[in-house]
Amino acid sequence: MRALITPHRFSGTFRIPASKSHTIRKLLTAALAEGTSVIDYPLDSLDARSCVSVCRALGADITEHRSADPACANSADEKGEKLVRWTVRGLSRSSPFFRDSSRGVTCDAGNSGTTLFLALAVAALGKGRVEFDGDEQIRRRSAGPLLDALAGLGAAVKSAPGGCAPITVQGPWKGGRVSLRCPTSQYLSALLLASPLAPAGTVTEIDVPVLNERPYVEMTLSYLDAQGIPYETNRDFSYFRIPGGGAWKPVTGKTPGDFSSAAFPLCAGAVSGGPVTLLGLDPDDTQGDKAVCGILEKMGAKVRWEKTPDAGNPAGSWNLTVSRSGPLKGGEFDLNNTPDLLPVIAVTACFAEGDTALVNAAHVRIKETDRIAVMAAELAGLGVKIEEKPDGLVIHGKGGALNSPNAPLSGGKADGHGDHRVVMALAVGALGAAGPLEIDKAESAAVTYPGFLELLQATQKKHVRKQPDVF
Repeated sequence: MRALITPHRFSGTFRIPASKSHTIRKLLTAALAEGTSVIDYPLDSLDARSCVSVCRALGADITEHRSADPACANSADEKGEKLVRWTVRGLSRSSPFFRDSSRGVTCDAGNSGTTLFLALAVAALGKGRVEFDGDEQIRRRSAGPLLDALAGLGAAVKSAPGGCAPITVQGPWKGGRVSLRCPTSQYLSALLLASPLAPAGTVTEIDVPVLNERPYVEMTLSYLDAQGIPYETNRDFSYFRIPGGGAWKPVTGKTPGDFSSAAFPLCAGAVSGGPVTLLGLDPDDTQGDKAVCGILEKMGAKVRWEKTPDAGNPAGSWNLTVSRSGPLKGGEFDLNNTPDLLPVIAVTACFAEGDTALVNAAHVRIKETDRIAVMAAELAGLGVKIEEKPDGLVIHGKGGALNSPNAPLSGGKADGHGDHRVVMALAVGALGAAGPLEIDKAESAAVTYPGFLELLQATQKKHVRKQPDVF
């Protein structure tokens, strides 16, 4: 599908979808918990549904509840109803997953790397064989370091070359001490979520010589902390010790809004002027991508948090507003903890005066695409002067008025590469381009933010295969 976006000023008030990272962690812990969990206002996206599919394949019972609740940011179906709740009956210790070594299941992770990596460790807890596969992009994303760690902890693992899917994992988890390099934090989060459920008397020790995306590990640890699950670590997270014999309790409550998704409308407000006000976010959340607020402030945008009365919340709810009236300016930003911000900050930097360096983010190359190379190529194709570095980008911004022939992006055509964050970042840039911008493979935006392109008033076109001439 192609999305055509005409330059315009983007403004308004919008409720942000739930966090993908929180949604998937809640689903997996609920699937492992004995008893019934109630997850309110989860993210309803392709990645989240991939996680639901995997949890069901492992044996969890998940029921969805839909309504026309206006407090829900999910997209409505043809009946005008939105997903507002999942009820999850978790795996019991007597379930076939934990006890039947002859059982085999196949899990489709779709495009969701988070689901794949976290569920690989979950699979090592069981005795049956679990095979994981996914789409073309997933088959290019290596789980090699995580698979080596799981093998060191007693699991039998098999994969395609390079540690890529299809991947087969079979427990049981025997414990021990392993070293785990983490170019993506999801490797470590996987072991942290699963290791407490290893057999009683088992101890899992993890040496972590390299760790990127630390805030996402802090998010995972917040789940252990909330349930009183014991673990030991040091200040720099280079070592963990987790005893087995624990259990996840059912999880309940509302799923926090997603700062990773929020980055796109926030940057749209900075690019086009705004104001853009977002509902459903919490400045005290552990999500690393809330750093986008500080980055936009340093670039010259106005960022304001304000708590307003809320009939459903006596303490009030937070609103986050971004706007700008003057020029944006360049700067240097370390994205090691927040690599998902690189595509949209790169686009925003095109509208800043002077150079912007995005550094210390080499691991952005191992996401759904090599986002450093992809953004360098696509923005250069739209007339931006940009340098690709091993660990980031340097964007030579030239400012430029909205919808002006001197705008930093030329308009025309761009390829989204089937990467949701690349598509949404290019869509943000289209707001301030010199002319309309058509983005190919735009349907992937629904992986994490269904409805985002509609917010930007995109016109969507389906690919039509040309029929051969008949003589």
